[in-house]
Amino acid sequence: MSRVASSSPPPAGPSGSPTPDLDLATVEKAYARWAPVYDAIVGPVCRAGRRAAARAAGQVGGRILEIGVGTGLSFPDYGPATRITGIDLSAPMLEKARLKLAGGRFGHVRALRQMDAHDLEFADASFDCVVAQFVITLVASPERVLDECARVVRPGGEVILVNHLYSETGWRAAVERWFAARTRGIGLRPEFPFARIGSWAAAHPEMELVERTALKPFGIYTLMRFRRRPQA
Repeated sequence: MSRVASSSPPPAGPSGSPTPDLDLATVEKAYARWAPVYDAIVGPVCRAGRRAAARAAGQVGGRILEIGVGTGLSFPDYGPATRITGIDLSAPMLEKARLKLAGGRFGHVRALRQMDAHDLEFADASFDCVVAQFVITLVASPERVLDECARVVRPGGEVILVNHLYSETGWRAAVERWFAARTRGIGLRPEFPFARIGSWAAAHPEMELVERTALKPFGIYTLMRFRRRPQA
């Protein structure tokens, strides 16, 4: 798996200094450590966002690529009419996901593959929908991953993101800046602003932002839907 560098430098953080991107090796090591306890700790915390993303993807239907499928927590959230391909960089996380498939309960999950989201091994327009749940702020180069999402989704299809985004003002912003300095080593980046995704979208007019919704409770997570404009 290769690391693909961002095509543009990271934007300035709250202090005016560049916000450093995560290192790929750090992410891999972090999620190898997370794998044994991921379902118990992350499952309840991310449930609302995970289900919101799966509902939005179900409205598109068809062939769905889930980037960062992890241990397969989202498998029950998709309907039987969908056809799910899941990828993840972490082999230990995928091992947990494959154990969930072994019982035959999730027939709609068609494939699980270890793969770097910066360099997707799929042809252009391979999927009706691409879903990235709690992923885009954790990859080494978010813009490169978004490029790949846009490439593999068909015209008229959607790229669906759900994530915590940086609270740019108020007490949450102060907490996130404090937290960010202490959590990068375990693969987290809580200070990621929507402006970074917005800048990517502005440079990709073929991708239309059709929804940006703060999710209940508390608006901690944001659901974002981008539709690839049909070709003229």
